[in-house]
Amino acid sequence: MTNKIPGDDRQAVKIAVLSVVILALFGVALMLFLPLVANFIDQHFSAGMGLKDAAVVAFFTTVVTLVIFAVAAGDGLLGELQFMLSGFFGFFLVLWLLIAWIF
Repeated sequence: MTNKIPGDDRQAVKIAVLSVVILALFGVALMLFLPLVANFIDQHFSAGMGLKDAAVVAFFTTVVTLVIFAVAAGDGLLGELQFMLSGFFGFFLVLWLLIAWIF
């Protein structure tokens, strides 16, 4: 009796060995990448934005969003002004506080 491996079994062994090598390389790459991720997290997620900066970002985001909504609605900017103003203040308040809280 000989230990001859048929073609399909030989292919399966090659795939298994290649999979183990790829997983090992992925593990090494992950270990080398972790210090970079930790540095990124420390740099970008440490200090918050604050209420003043968040108010500026929320204002411009709200204005741009509501202008897009008004133009897409078809009535233009003055079509539903009373609803646009109440929507503006509600959206601005929520967005302002969420930006200050998250960022």
